[in-house]
Amino acid sequence: MSRPVSSEPAESSDRLAEQLLRLTRRLHHAQKAAFRPLGLTPAQSRLLRTVGAHGRHGEAPRMADLARQLEVVPRAVTTLVDALEERGAVRRAQDPDNRRVVLIELTDEGHAILGRLRQARQSAAEGILEGLTQEQRVQLGGLLSTLVDEPENGS
Repeated sequence: MSRPVSSEPAESSDRLAEQLLRLTRRLHHAQKAAFRPLGLTPAQSRLLRTVGAHGRHGEAPRMADLARQLEVVPRAVTTLVDALEERGAVRRAQDPDNRRVVLIELTDEGHAILGRLRQARQSAAEGILEGLTQEQRVQLGGLLSTLVDEPENGS
């Protein structure tokens, strides 16, 4: 049930921030539930998707690049890669131009998991968006893109 947005700017902004946080939590819980049968955590899924996106451009990301893109410390990427490598989803490769640099590549198993992951994410998102019309989804997507693509203050 929707409530009217207050005409008071501070109250309105506070309410919007709270709604965004609640939506984020709902999506996080829905994705965790959808990923559970795949044996993946949300962090592992983000890493797989990021490596997959690099792979579509014909490149393997460096560990440092993954840490920067995922906005985590390098040690966190190492832990994620260790778990996914043990599972056979990714492999470490030496950069041919700099042997000190470690690249991360998806394996065939990683590509298969990524396909199942996309289906699980779509299912989780659909569960949250099912109450919206296509027009509302497009509108929401545009608004979220504006917020997400906006450079952060102080960055």
